Amino acid sequence: MPGRRLFHGWWIVLTGAVLQLLQGSLLGQAYGSYVVVLSNDFGWSRTVLSGASALREAEGGIVGPAQGWLVDRFGPRRVARIGVVILALGFFLFSRINSPWTFYGAFLVMAVGASLMGYLTITTAVVQWFERRRSTALSLTSVGGALGGVIVPLTVLSLEGIGWRSTAMVSGILVLVVGLPITSLLVRSPAELGLEPDGDSPEAAAMARTVRSARGADFTLREALREPSFWWLSLGHGAALFVVGAVNVHMVSHLNESLGYSLGAAAGVYSALTLVFMFGTLAGGWIGDHSSKRFMAFCCMGMHAVGMILLAHATHALMIAAFVVIHGSAWGMRGPQMAALRADYFGRTSFGAIMGISNMVVILGAIFGPLIAGYIYDQTGSYRLGFDVLAGLAAAGSVFFALARRPAPRATPEPLPESDPVLTPPQAAA
Repeated sequence: MPGRRLFHGWWIVLTGAVLQLLQGSLLGQAYGSYVVVLSNDFGWSRTVLSGASALREAEGGIVGPAQGWLVDRFGPRRVARIGVVILALGFFLFSRINSPWTFYGAFLVMAVGASLMGYLTITTAVVQWFERRRSTALSLTSVGGALGGVIVPLTVLSLEGIGWRSTAMVSGILVLVVGLPITSLLVRSPAELGLEPDGDSPEAAAMARTVRSARGADFTLREALREPSFWWLSLGHGAALFVVGAVNVHMVSHLNESLGYSLGAAAGVYSALTLVFMFGTLAGGWIGDHSSKRFMAFCCMGMHAVGMILLAHATHALMIAAFVVIHGSAWGMRGPQMAALRADYFGRTSFGAIMGISNMVVILGAIFGPLIAGYIYDQTGSYRLGFDVLAGLAAAGSVFFALARRPAPRATPEPLPESDPVLTPPQAAA
């Protein structure tokens, strides 16, 4: 229709993509490059440097339940804005570190900020705005993270050109200048603007509600916790993060030290990996909206396992290229399905709280994946055994997703309370 305005849900997607771009290019996917320069400057072990990544992920698991409740209660805009300010402050502190303890302290501040403006807040917002196109919307949001990885070489150029301290300071300024304005686009739900999910007409939305009613009402947090599928999904997602976390932290170091790549060349491989991830994300979004999300996750975990074996035993560029294609595709296609599966299984009403509790399990993979690889490297001088162990955990993840069958619908649909009684503000803060 001529003159028809763009559905605001797509502005939510854009906002999420930009916030993930900031995190990916400046912190999350750039951290592997920081590992090299910090090790050279301070002589810290890989276990110490992996510990910072583990600290960040542990914070996400601890804060997750409270964050989920906050997003459900106060909306994503307020939570994301607070996160932007805290992340910027963390970068400023990071630029002044001089010991492992000040390093960990600054990283903890960055971790809190990154969490509040990150995955849980963004996916909760997107899930409220989309149903039929949920996987596609989540995949487009994830493209921001992929682009962040693609432009990591710019961060590397900054590290080599002006040093890591100045790079951290500039990163904090960028987070504020870009992050604060764009969070104004975050609106809690379509109803606040008189809209329907997916931009549907009121008639189409009424029909969709009829279909949802036939499947039963949304699950509360308490009800979701009773479902085996909640735990299998959490374990499968956690197994994936064992692999993704280790690759994000250690791949650049592995290529640089074990295979003789320059820091710039290793960062280039990471950029290629995230470029494949981006295309995999786009493909996975479309496939997830038209086929079984669970089967896709099952297959992708097998691909993660194969990719880690290739990376561990690589002896020439072709094996690295195969790893990039296989692991990057699996990472991209699987990622959007993690939130979409939970929304499909348990509904939108308590999605933030459900994701927050699930993250307490999931985050164990992101914590221990880098630590396992870093510890084994410190003991053996090689990443090979650590990557082989992680390949086995990825294979186990396929089994977890195979067991994560959709729960039976609630027998009697009933109104849900505005906030879940299982998680109250005092408990969330404890």
